[in-house]
This record gives sequence, C-alpha cells and structure tokens, in this order.
Amino acid sequence: MSCLIRLIASTAVVYSILATSALADTAAGEHNGSTAAPAGHAGVPFPGAPEIAPIGVRLDKYIDVPEAAKGPPIDPAKGYRLEKLGRGLYMVTDNGYQSMFMVYESGVVVVDAPPSYAARLKQAIAEVTTLPITHIIYSHSHTDHIGGAGLLGGHPVIVAQEETKRLLLRDADPARPIPTVVFKTSYRMQLGSQHLELSYHGDGHEPGNIFIYAPEQKTLMVVDLVFPGWMPFRRFAVAHDLPGWMAQVEMIAKLPFDKLVAGHVARLGTRADVLTQIEFDNDVKSAAAAALKTTPFVDGINPADAGNPWALTDDYTARVAGSCVKAVTPKWSNRLGAFDTFVWDECYAMEQSLRVD
Repeated sequence: MSCLIRLIASTAVVYSILATSALADTAAGEHNGSTAAPAGHAGVPFPGAPEIAPIGVRLDKYIDVPEAAKGPPIDPAKGYRLEKLGRGLYMVTDNGYQSMFMVYESGVVVVDAPPSYAARLKQAIAEVTTLPITHIIYSHSHTDHIGGAGLLGGHPVIVAQEETKRLLLRDADPARPIPTVVFKTSYRMQLGSQHLELSYHGDGHEPGNIFIYAPEQKTLMVVDLVFPGWMPFRRFAVAHDLPGWMAQVEMIAKLPFDKLVAGHVARLGTRADVLTQIEFDNDVKSAAAAALKTTPFVDGINPADAGNPWALTDDYTARVAGSCVKAVTPKWSNRLGAFDTFVWDECYAMEQSLRVD
C-alpha cells in the first residue's frame, strides 16, 4: 500500500506540472490577446482523473512487484533457467520469456524459440541430452516467441497451425522458417514413447495460436493468454479478438493440467493463476461496461473542438478508461505485477471491444 501511496503522490506531482504548464500557457495566451493554451498543449486533467498515471507519463517509481509474481532467479552466467516438468519435458526461461522442449528416444522437440535466449537454447538442451533437435513446434507466428528458430540449425520438421503458416508466408522472415507440417484443428505427435496433443480453438491472441498439451506430464503450454501473477501485457497481450481471448482463458481453466507454461514471466502457472486472471478480466469488463453507460459523450471539452469528431471520441474514451481504472485499482493494484504499467491499456482495450465487437 505504501508503494501505491508513493505512486499517487508522484502522479499528483505530474498532474500538477501539467496543470501549471497549461495555466502558464493560458496566461501567455491572454497576454497576447488569447484566452486559451496553445493548440495541442497539455491542459488540466479532466475532473475525477484516476491517480494511476496515464499512458505516456513516466513514473519515478512503479508499484513494487508482489512476491507471488516472482519466480526463481536465473543463472546470470547462463542467461536462462531450466526446469523439469516431468519425464523428458523441460521449460527454459530467461524470466521474461518461456519455451519448452521434450526429449524422446531419437531426438528433441522444441516448442518455441524466443530470440531473447534462442542462441543459448541448444546449450540448455545439452544439459539434458546430446540427441539432435528433430522437430520444432510454433505456438503462433509472433517474432518474440519464434524469432530464434532459425538459429537452431539442422533441418527439423516444423509444425504449426495453418493460419501460422499463412502469416509466415506473408511476412517472409528468414528468422522464422516456414512450417513443413500444418494442421487445422488438432494434431497428435507420437514420438517414441512421448506424445503431445496440439489443438486450435480459433482466433484470440492471434489467428493460429495453439494449445500444446503433454498428457503424461500434465503440462499445458499456451502463450500470451495467461500471465501468472502479472498483468497481461498491454491491451490484453494485444489480443486480436478480445472476446475470443477471454473465452480461451476460461477454456484453460477447464483443462486437466497441473503446470502451465504461459510463454511469459518468471514462473510456471497454476490453475489458481488462471482463475485469478479470469477474475481480473471480468472485473475490467464490468468496470468498462459501467463506465460506458454512465460517462457523458461530451463533458467539458473546448467548444472550439466541436467539429473534430476524433477529438470528441478521444476525450470520451479517455474518460471512460479513467473511470474503469479508478474502479479496478483498489482491488488489484497490489495483487498483480505491473498493475500500474498496463491498467490504462487494459481499460482502453476493453472499452473499445465492448463498443465495437
């Protein structure tokens, strides 16, 4: 709570500076025969603005990361951490990104190759086995998760959902080799005594984003849907389809897993983490819906801007998002890591989705 108090104080100073600047500009304008601040300059924040600083304002100190969000430290000499998930199955992480690999009798299956540590991924595998990488699975097309695949070398079979192949053909990025095996809805990989179940449940984070399940190890890997102990990355992980994204998070809670490899942050996820995120997502949705119903479309904007529909809409959505931020802050500011970093983004994304989806 002391961190939040410091945040509020810091933000109050920011708003005070903005307001003082606006008043000074206004005074300068009046001296020159005008009564308004120069066009495009910051004005006084709208009435009832939340204490959490808006997008574009840097804080001197962000709210402390909750202990529950932290994971085991990485070895700085290695630049990664290796964690066994069950027979032949391992997670690799640099405490920002996560990937997975499975060892079977003849080789290794790699699931994602984040460029942040892909150059060390073969070193991590070598801690466990000398067998070659025979297969790579892409969770989806985004560079931050598979952009290191080209560094793994050899000629592995690359498996992905068909939408991922379509997007990679469009992008033509040599760092992300084109999949050689694609599927539409499901694909079972039987490799020696090991197997993985791949499934696609439609658009959410992006077209082609899949669920990867290791039934023997009761481990599920789904990327960019759940952020254990943390806020989702901005705008709900830049969800392509926010209603679909939320539905898939709820789907995860119904699956028979013990360990969740979520693609981001410092630790494995649990069922409790999934339920916490569902609760947060629904709270933001309720807060944004209430704000949309109670916020007047025009309230205090300069009459000279009445002919600028983008300005009117921007002012309105800022006030809606601000109301949403105020509503969820008391409950969540100290429960999720980086709450103050992305809460405005989440509220903006939710109000937009509720208006247009």
